[in-house]
Amino acid sequence: MSKSIAVLGAGPGLGQAVARRYGREGYAVGLIARRRESLDKLADSLTNAGASAHAIPADLADPVGIPALVEQIRARVGEPDAIYYGPTAGTLVPVSELTAEHVHAVMPSAVYSLLALVEAFLPRMREQRDGAIMVATGASAVRGMRNVSGPGPALAAQRNYLQSLEAELADTGVYVGRLYIGAAIEGSAWHARLRADEAAGRSTRGGGPTVDPGELADLLWTMHHSTRQPESVVPDGILDGL
Repeated sequence: MSKSIAVLGAGPGLGQAVARRYGREGYAVGLIARRRESLDKLADSLTNAGASAHAIPADLADPVGIPALVEQIRARVGEPDAIYYGPTAGTLVPVSELTAEHVHAVMPSAVYSLLALVEAFLPRMREQRDGAIMVATGASAVRGMRNVSGPGPALAAQRNYLQSLEAELADTGVYVGRLYIGAAIEGSAWHARLRADEAAGRSTRGGGPTVDPGELADLLWTMHHSTRQPESVVPDGILDGL
C-alpha cells in the first residue's frame, strides 16, 4: 500500500515543491490551501506526472474547520503517513509597529490549526511507530530580527510546541522536523511581490537572498528519510551576527 502525505499550505512556492517531491516518490498527496482553482491545476499537473493527487480546499486560519478538513483528508488519502505544514505566516512589520491584534490574527494558522491536526493524526502514527510531522516557516521563529516581526512571536510559540513534541516522540518512530527559511522562496507570492517592488523602485522590506523551492523540498525529504535532523535553518549562516 502506498504512503500518503497531507500538504497543508500547497502554495506556489515550497508547498508545491514538497507535493511534487513526495509525489515522485510514490506518496499519494492531499493538497490543502484556500483556492480551489490553483489546487485543481496542481493536482492535474501531479496526476499527469504519474502521482495520485487530490485537491482539498480549506482555510488553515480557521481552526473551527479543522475537524471537517481531517475527515476530508482521510476520505481522499487515508490516514496520512506524513504531514507538511507551511501556510503563509502573515505580513512583516517592524516590531515597533506590532500590535496585539496583529499577533492574535496569526495564532490560528501558526499554532491552533497545527495543534488540532496533530491531535487528529498523531495517534495512528504512534500506533504504527512511523510517521512524520514537518513544518516550514520563516527564520524569525528562531531569532528576532529588525523590520521582520509580525508572525515571529506566533511562530516562536509554534517552534516551542514542536520542540516539546519532538522530545516526547523521540523513541516512538515518529519524526518531527522544522525548516526555517531566511530567504524569499522563488515562485512564492512573497517573492513575486518583492520583484514587483524592485521593478517599481519601491522599498523591499524583508528582501534579501532567494532560495529554490525544489532544493528546500529535497532538504525536507532528506531530513525525513535519511538524516532525521530535527531542525535546519537556510540559507546557512543567515542568522549569524544578528
